[in-house]
Amino acid sequence: MLEQRIQQHFIDSADLKYQTSQALSGAIAAAVHALVASITSGAKLLACGSGPCGALAQQFAALCVGGFERERPELAALALVPDATWMPSSATDTAAAPLARQVRALGQAGDVLLAFSTGGNEAALLQAVQAAHERDMTVVALCGRDSGALAALLRETDVQICVPHDRPARVREVQALVLHCLCDGMDAQLLGDQEILL
Repeated sequence: MLEQRIQQHFIDSADLKYQTSQALSGAIAAAVHALVASITSGAKLLACGSGPCGALAQQFAALCVGGFERERPELAALALVPDATWMPSSATDTAAAPLARQVRALGQAGDVLLAFSTGGNEAALLQAVQAAHERDMTVVALCGRDSGALAALLRETDVQICVPHDRPARVREVQALVLHCLCDGMDAQLLGDQEILL
């Protein structure tokens, strides 16, 4: 019984990845172009997410700085931290969320904000996207379901990669693959196509 349940997870995950590969490939390619344009112009990449999606943001930044599957110079990327240490010291100043404060402090025109979410309704993430727009940054939104309130905030110059599924675990699994596609795409654009030697 348990083994069948485990196998079903693999089947469901593989099915969703296969079903969305064509639907998401155009948006992923657009995101790669936005990321490469930012990096090659001397700008940087900021990544954020709340809850488990914060781990995807950290993984993205780590792969940009440390490399993906081949040697290359480090890419300027930073994962923003959604915790209380970034809150204002004044108890009365609670209007600005930690992610938005970091975007305002670190973001500049030409930078890209990657926002990871499963539902697109987290207040901290929405505020971070608004702060990125205030700084004339491009937003690459990786979300699930119908993208929630996040969809309404995106501009024509932003990129939306939406995994059309309600289950957060499935959305994050596809987002992890999208993250790898972004890193591989950046390497291919910056270094040229090359077969990966294992």
